[in-house]
Amino acid sequence: MFSPASFISDDAVARAVAAHWLPQAAEVDYLPWGFGAYHWRVRGAGRTLFVTLDQLAPRHTAASLEAAYAGAAALAADGLDVVCAPLPARSGRYTVDAGPGVLSVTPWLDGRSPTEAEAREPRHVREVVAALSALHRAAPPDGLRHWSPRVGPEFADEMRALTARPWTSGPLAERARGALAARRDAIGCWTVRYLELAGIACAHRDTWVPTHGEPHFANQVVGVRGLKLVDWESLALAPRERDSSAPLDTAVGTDPAPDPAMVELFALDWRLSEIAEYARWFAAPHTGTDDDHTALAGLYEELSDVTGSLAAD
Repeated sequence: MFSPASFISDDAVARAVAAHWLPQAAEVDYLPWGFGAYHWRVRGAGRTLFVTLDQLAPRHTAASLEAAYAGAAALAADGLDVVCAPLPARSGRYTVDAGPGVLSVTPWLDGRSPTEAEAREPRHVREVVAALSALHRAAPPDGLRHWSPRVGPEFADEMRALTARPWTSGPLAERARGALAARRDAIGCWTVRYLELAGIACAHRDTWVPTHGEPHFANQVVGVRGLKLVDWESLALAPRERDSSAPLDTAVGTDPAPDPAMVELFALDWRLSEIAEYARWFAAPHTGTDDDHTALAGLYEELSDVTGSLAAD
């Protein structure tokens, strides 16, 4: 997130890291990176760790995050080099309770994420395709969760009820509510199609494979050790198309070719889960921070159709 967490201090993060991972933790810096989780760099005794705080409901539980990070560590231990593996705490677990979320750590990677343009270059795309193919061939770690639909058949009705009256929760509330209300019918159509496709996917669970869930350019780091995928909180068994994206599908052929129905499923999975999250965001108290404005632009993007009929903020 661009803005520091209001519910936990840098000192509290440093103390938690010292207690569970790095006793000599002495220096902590908040990192305004990414969107969704909170990140810090913690240094001590010549070591540098990358610290993440993932919040829980509605996307996660403490158990699902522990299973995801433990699964990523197991994949790395089995030789999947593309994984930037979480480090175990003293307890042997990979997450530590931090109140409204859980903390996890990985080694600090020397490198950088590619730009969106760099991520579309054929050579880079080939590297990512090879990495994902290796992931999809890997033996599933014990305890890895199965993907499941992130909204149910009641979602469209819930959105209609939620947006039926003005929102007074913050400076961007009415703009968000108005955008959602204007797309009620589209949300209903998307939901029906999504659940139809999810049913098809769930009928073939015997073909599901380990998937990262969000292998886009912001979750890639390229450095002296080659390509690494980071942010494994969404690791799950699913159709391999869960890891598909337009650059991967169009720039380099894959074998076998992605199933268009499953590509459509996971495009809708992203869209509807993002709409649900942004609806909760703006129905709740907010103050108009940079994160709030980024979220509003994200909501507009997910509500737009393929022609971009809803302008970004």
